Amino acid sequence: MSTLWIILTGALVASACGIVGCFLVLRKMAMIGDAISHSVLPGIVIAFLISGSRDSLFMLLGAAAIGLITVFLIQLFHQSGVQSDASIGVVFTALFAVGVVLISMYTRNIDLDLDCVLYGEIAYVPWNTLHVAGMDIGPKAVWGVGMALLLCVVVISAFYKQFKICSFDPAMAAAAGIPVALFHYLLMGLVSVSTVASFESVGAILVVGMLVVPPATAYLLTERLSRMILLSVAIGCLSSVAGYFAARVLDASIAGSMICAAGGFFLIALLFSPTHGVVFRKWHQRRLVK
Repeated sequence: MSTLWIILTGALVASACGIVGCFLVLRKMAMIGDAISHSVLPGIVIAFLISGSRDSLFMLLGAAAIGLITVFLIQLFHQSGVQSDASIGVVFTALFAVGVVLISMYTRNIDLDLDCVLYGEIAYVPWNTLHVAGMDIGPKAVWGVGMALLLCVVVISAFYKQFKICSFDPAMAAAAGIPVALFHYLLMGLVSVSTVASFESVGAILVVGMLVVPPATAYLLTERLSRMILLSVAIGCLSSVAGYFAARVLDASIAGSMICAAGGFFLIALLFSPTHGVVFRKWHQRRLVK
């Protein structure tokens, strides 16, 4: 049963991250998940100082709040003329440094850091269960990430056309009367919720990897956004299954093996994609020469 829960959690994370990750790849903001994973530290510390507890709910609320502030600051700096990658780097390093300073000032004698309160291990998912009215209803991770996935599906399905136009041509979207800034912040909010909901249970490596690798692989295989999203989810879920069994055989990190599997699928797509594959392009060039 533990195998099922671990694979299901990995698939849910892959699905939630894969959906929003497609839009991040198209917007050239793929590393914003990594930025959020570092910048939420001050939110964790502030939540602890206010509540006096290391309870997961308080930590996640603090992390989610700072995650939203992170994406707001990144967009603000970008609109001020700073390049996207530079904005991401400045914001997450500055906020992470603030978190380190707060820890050194107020929590020196307390075991409080990213590893102990936010970066989880997917192998422990089956034992961290949720109880309602004394009844075990399954791992907390499955419910938490499942709710994040449901939120992403509902919001993106409701405003798919707007998200699509804003990602491909923001100027056209603005001319058509679509509030580009609103949908940008809505997307970044979904990214923040998805990443923070997943961090505590499965760890940062799996979350950041699933935000980037399956969508990038899908990008090489199709030129339609709807198909790209479906392929990203499928590749992420397949990577979760393959990575889990590879980890069992190799006695290695489950999250690391899942991302290695995703990286393997990306390499295959990079070499053999009908439109972007290196091998197919070389073969096509040789045919033209002949």
